[in-house]
Amino acid sequence: MTLLVLIVLVALAFDFLNGFHDAANSIATVVSTRVLSPQKAVIWAAFFNFVAAFVLGTHVAKTIGSGMIDLSVVTREVVLAGLIGAILWNLITWYYGLPVSSSHALIGGYAGAAIAKAGWSSILVAGWTKTLLFIVLAPLIGMILAFFLMVMVSWIVRSWRPSRVDRRFRGMQLLSAAAYSLGHGGNDAQKTMGIITGLLVAAGYLKEFRVPLWVILISHAAIAFGTLFGGWRIVKTMGTKITKLQPVGGFCAETAGAITLVGATLAGIPVSTTHTITGAIVGVGATKRLSAVKWGVAGRIVWAWVLTIPIAAAVAAASYLIISRLL
Repeated sequence: MTLLVLIVLVALAFDFLNGFHDAANSIATVVSTRVLSPQKAVIWAAFFNFVAAFVLGTHVAKTIGSGMIDLSVVTREVVLAGLIGAILWNLITWYYGLPVSSSHALIGGYAGAAIAKAGWSSILVAGWTKTLLFIVLAPLIGMILAFFLMVMVSWIVRSWRPSRVDRRFRGMQLLSAAAYSLGHGGNDAQKTMGIITGLLVAAGYLKEFRVPLWVILISHAAIAFGTLFGGWRIVKTMGTKITKLQPVGGFCAETAGAITLVGATLAGIPVSTTHTITGAIVGVGATKRLSAVKWGVAGRIVWAWVLTIPIAAAVAAASYLIISRLL
């Protein structure tokens, strides 16, 4: 029982770091356009991260917890090792200011630990298909939606004075940031819910995979608190290094990201909120000219995306081999 409680606390620590690491996703655009100060922005984002608990269900939690790894091989050691792999990769990429996916670090770590215990047969291929597909599709959808939304909005406001456009979209960006934070909290907090619930099923505390209310609430609370503390290194990368944003661009990027995330969450697809908003920001930048996007920075980010799952899996597999000998 003591080990179970410890692992749940480690899972919540990951959830906290997820919010901390991914705070940039929710607030980078609204901070870089100076619509809100960093302090007000994180409070705004954290509030909507938590509110998502009552809006977007538990479809993603079910995919993560019971649709990707055979529950018969899930043990306390597997879950703990998976979390260690994800947390270490999150801390490394936070230090270097790389906006990689906490979600993919988690599923990579979870899979690596399961494979170390029971081999490749522990992987449920059907559950991985849509997740791996959306590694590509989520940023692509975000980019396309943002590009066309920016084109459409630019046409609508073409006769407006710049001061009017700026003033109007500063207000509207508050709404788009809230919508994006809702999608971020809804998709990402559910990944921790899925891990905790899967652990409870494997340990015999639940007869079937159904996320308890207390798990929903503590998972959303943990990610909201993480967002409150913020990851300022990544805010700088997301908000200024990829392309320069104005309030109208911030609104379009956040709106496109929110649409993508909410749709994926309701469909039960665990996507990367980081990939999604990065794609949306690139889409907005590309409407000006292709050179407005700093492709060198974008390229380094993509490489970090590619490495996330295998590195988190490798760290988790090594952690499992160590933990299984110690416990």
